[in-house]
Amino acid sequence: MCMNDPFPIAYMDGQCSLCSFGARAIDWLDRSGQIRICPVQSERGRAALAAHGLDPEDPESWLFIADGQAWDGFDAVAQVGRRCGGLGHVVRVVMILPAPLRQWLYRRVARNRYRLFGRREMCQIPSASLQARLID
Repeated sequence: MCMNDPFPIAYMDGQCSLCSFGARAIDWLDRSGQIRICPVQSERGRAALAAHGLDPEDPESWLFIADGQAWDGFDAVAQVGRRCGGLGHVVRVVMILPAPLRQWLYRRVARNRYRLFGRREMCQIPSASLQARLID
């Protein structure tokens, strides 16, 4: 289902301020306009997480699917940065960390994201360009 989409999709928590910032950053950085964004709380988001072995009941997952491949956590964020280019390459710096450390760090941030960054609905008054990227 999700692996055959004609465009890349970033699946992220639709209620997290940090993820909302990430969605807006994608909208700003992705000059191609190809990357779509889907909240993990949607039916499509839940199905994509489950299809890739991630718990749809635990929205600390960030999943990126493009060209028949899938990445999660900081690896997904880095792939989005690579795909966006320009300033998007800055997030790829996390790839210098060993995989176990990246995963540990990602889990710490993800588990504490509401406490650290608060909640904000991703779809709450988005710009027209961001609205065009949102799918559910």
